Amino acid sequence: MMRYPLTVIAMCSVALFQIGCERNHEAPESIPLEQDAMVEVTDSQLRSVLVNDYEINYLDIGEGEAVVFVHGGLGDYRTWKAQIDAFSRDYRIIAISRRYAYPNKQEENDSNDYSVTPHAEDLAQLLKTLDLGPVHLVGHSYGAFTSLLTALEHPELIRSLTLGEPPVMSLLANIPDGGVAGSEFAQNVLAPTAQAFLSGNDEKAVQLFISGVLGDSDYFSNAPEEQKELMMSNAFGLRGVILTENPFPLLNCESVSYLQTPTLVIKGDRSPKIFGEIANVLAQCIEDSELAILSDASHRLEYENPVEFNRIVICFICKN
Repeated sequence: MMRYPLTVIAMCSVALFQIGCERNHEAPESIPLEQDAMVEVTDSQLRSVLVNDYEINYLDIGEGEAVVFVHGGLGDYRTWKAQIDAFSRDYRIIAISRRYAYPNKQEENDSNDYSVTPHAEDLAQLLKTLDLGPVHLVGHSYGAFTSLLTALEHPELIRSLTLGEPPVMSLLANIPDGGVAGSEFAQNVLAPTAQAFLSGNDEKAVQLFISGVLGDSDYFSNAPEEQKELMMSNAFGLRGVILTENPFPLLNCESVSYLQTPTLVIKGDRSPKIFGEIANVLAQCIEDSELAILSDASHRLEYENPVEFNRIVICFICKN
């Protein structure tokens, strides 16, 4: 496992813009040093594909090697707006809305499965159906867990893997007092969120959840209306996950060590400690991995510091 301090990441980023990456084919020619006015992303640009009897909406923009983005809880394809703008200049961008995420079908049904495994199966089938070949896969939070499972089960579909703070809580067993940290998170964040959902107060549930995973009790109330709308339009999926018993498979260090795909693990320097600890363990368990610390960012990595996030990920992708 390679671990780069932030200064090295910054140097890598500068070098990327000045001289390009060392790889067997052309490097990107133009990556913004600052966050320019972002491309307009609307539902009218979406395409859809039927995978495992469920219609998945996705955005498909740009040309070149395929980079597939998989959002976390309370997100959808719009989560990656800043990445779509930067990456689509030199790559083909596929930003999916996972099962139950906006604008996909959100209907209560006894057959609904909110655990992460069906999402990984959907993702693998989507990659095959669209005939994308080995892709650069970028996932955040729940989407990072989804991406990790997909890479473990279908390594032939993945060229490189970027994981933004996947909640692989079972890896806490590898650190001192990890079990205590996991129990406290469940008690202080997940349980109150579940209670709010059960009482029918979705907005309170979303507020409690986002406050807990970001470590900022005022985050939701201070968020721009566009972000509040994005989160609330995806409360349905979060409710399903929160009220599902054991939605995540119990991965351990040995099981993730089988991963041979080049992997970048990213954690925010302001994220709650539990996510940083999981990221550390995950990077240690995966032999061909790098660990990057994103400055000025909590758990919503790609939204809170999109410029640095884009630099780190593009530099990594360019090497693979």
